[in-house]
Amino acid sequence: MSYSMHLLLAAATLNFTKSDAGSGSTSAAETHWTAVVEPALQRLGQLVEAFLQQRVTPAEMLRFEQDLHREGQELLRVTMQFACNRLEASAVEALPKHVRFAASCYTRLNQKTPQNVWTRFGPIRLWRVGYRPTDKSGDATIFPLALSLGLVHGATPALAERAAHLLGGSGMTQLQTLARLRQDHGVRWGVKKLRQVTQAVSQALADERHETQVEQLLQWLQEAAASKGKHKPVVSVGRDGITLGIRIRCGRLFEVATTGTVSVLDRRGRRLGTVYLAYTPESGQPTMSRELTRLLRDLLSRWDGPLPRLCYVTDAGDNETAYYEKVLRRMKHPGTGQPLDWIRVVDYYHASIRIWTLAELFFGKGPRAAAWARKMQKWLKKPGGVNRVLHSAAALRDRYLPVKKQAAFRKAYRYLRERMAFMRYSDYKSVGVPLGSGVTEAACKTVYTQRLKLSGMAWESTGAQTVLNLRVLQLSGVWDGAYARVLATCTEPQVRGHKRPAPPHATNAA
Repeated sequence: MSYSMHLLLAAATLNFTKSDAGSGSTSAAETHWTAVVEPALQRLGQLVEAFLQQRVTPAEMLRFEQDLHREGQELLRVTMQFACNRLEASAVEALPKHVRFAASCYTRLNQKTPQNVWTRFGPIRLWRVGYRPTDKSGDATIFPLALSLGLVHGATPALAERAAHLLGGSGMTQLQTLARLRQDHGVRWGVKKLRQVTQAVSQALADERHETQVEQLLQWLQEAAASKGKHKPVVSVGRDGITLGIRIRCGRLFEVATTGTVSVLDRRGRRLGTVYLAYTPESGQPTMSRELTRLLRDLLSRWDGPLPRLCYVTDAGDNETAYYEKVLRRMKHPGTGQPLDWIRVVDYYHASIRIWTLAELFFGKGPRAAAWARKMQKWLKKPGGVNRVLHSAAALRDRYLPVKKQAAFRKAYRYLRERMAFMRYSDYKSVGVPLGSGVTEAACKTVYTQRLKLSGMAWESTGAQTVLNLRVLQLSGVWDGAYARVLATCTEPQVRGHKRPAPPHATNAA
């Protein structure tokens, strides 16, 4: 045997000897783990020997690394298959006759049946025992081993998470996701299987999204409270809409989907992080309003430090304004019952758009319009700035504005005048409150445009929401925490009157 092969086998000396209690292997030849992986180890040794005996070039190095990856993945695949098949006793009679699951009793079948399982190392063959409803209700047969492993439509938790994470990523279409899974993990799925797995993961993650986002916001608030600076920590809330094409029976319908954000700023006004919400089009956007309110209430009820400064920064759209008037202005602290003082900010960028509109009405497009608009933008950030802008605009109207432009002038002028109370940008800046809704505007692009609005894409509402559930968790930075909670809540069958088999090493030691 070659020196390289000796090294590989020396690293593989785990002695998984077959025991009556713990073995689920169906082959008598699989006495030791080393016997199972020996073919793959031999191929690895041969690759090493061949590489050492030839002239090294970049091309050979590339080929060597690719071959090692392939054979290494095969080594891990057979190890995974070996280990999973030893979790359940090989003798069916050694397993409990009855188990309970979801408040029902199930009776054991008399033989094991195989299942193809997809892992991050490729497909494996899992032999497991099924249990049918004892009362013969016609409910589906359950497989306790598969339930304990957390399989999602035949995929392991690690592979299911990988597929969902890829599908929720920027620019990854279904076909591109399938191609990546095939390249990286040897998974040869179709679109139907991909949708089954990702929808199941998306729904499970959506159930845990709220709690993980609250925990993340509380962590940022703690960091903000401990930071140095002259301002109070700030919780900044925003929401905005974006047009999304939804496929319906007779074609496509373009409606407004919605994005919500909750950010935490420290005492220096630096944003520590943002959590995101996103929902497909609804009349009146009730789901967004409900979930955003729930997030804020739970955050405030669980925060035990001094109350942070609360602000709501959006444009002046109908849904955005209605949420402030009907919900935030009337909100009380969930713990003390005291009214909350929300600072309402109309986005500085949207106010600036109206200034540029007025400038072009007065002077047309050119240097004079640009000079006036930039001067007004500076004034807008000073104390009483919006009043100064309105006075200047009114004076110019009398001097430069023709009659045919009066309607456009009134629309832009009225936008600024009616929202003066929410354009006190000098005051906002002095207390560390953001002047613009850039975070929320950017969320529309990162959540929707970069994933759901690529060329040629058409979505059904359910499919779009599946991706949105995944995407907001990624962007909020809470994916790992949410998935850990999903796995922790998986329900296992309750086995009564039967002790779990001891692991092989414990049996050997005895």
